[in-house]
Amino acid sequence: MPIIKTDMFIYAPRHICFDVARDIDIHTQSTSQTNERAVAGVTSGLIGLNETVTWEAVHFGIKQNLTVRITELDFPNRFVDEMEKGAFKRFYHVHEFIEKENGTLMVDSFDYTSPFGFIGKIADRLFLEQYMKEFLVRRNRYIKLIAEDRYGGK
Repeated sequence: MPIIKTDMFIYAPRHICFDVARDIDIHTQSTSQTNERAVAGVTSGLIGLNETVTWEAVHFGIKQNLTVRITELDFPNRFVDEMEKGAFKRFYHVHEFIEKENGTLMVDSFDYTSPFGFIGKIADRLFLEQYMKEFLVRRNRYIKLIAEDRYGGK
C-alpha cells in the first residue's frame, strides 16, 4: 500500500490553486499524455462535494475507466477524491492547500492499493509507484502553471 506524497509551492492564493486543482477541464489538459477525458458524471468545470467523474485514459497501452467521488471538500483548504470503480483495488487522494507568504503550498497524498495481491505489490516496486509519482508531479506542475498564470504570479 504505497503512499505517494508530493508538495509544490505556487505563487498564487490558495483559493485559485484549490479551484484549478478541481477543474475537470484543466485536469484533462494536464493529463493529455494519457488521452484522459471525462466521460460521465461531472465532465466540465468545477467538481464539488459528493460529485463523481469517470475518467477514460490509456495507461500502459490499455484503455481504462476510473470513477472517483469527491468525499471531502473544505474550501479552500482541502478536498479528497476516492475511487469508486477502476483498476486500483482502492485509492484515497488528499489535496491540501496551505496558505504561505507569497502563495500556497499544495500538498498531495495519494494512498493506494494495487490489484492482484502479491503481483500488484511487485508491480508497485518495479514500476507502478514511480509511474504514479511522475503522473502526479506532471499534473501538479500544470496546476502551478495555470494558477500562477491566472494570478499573474512568477
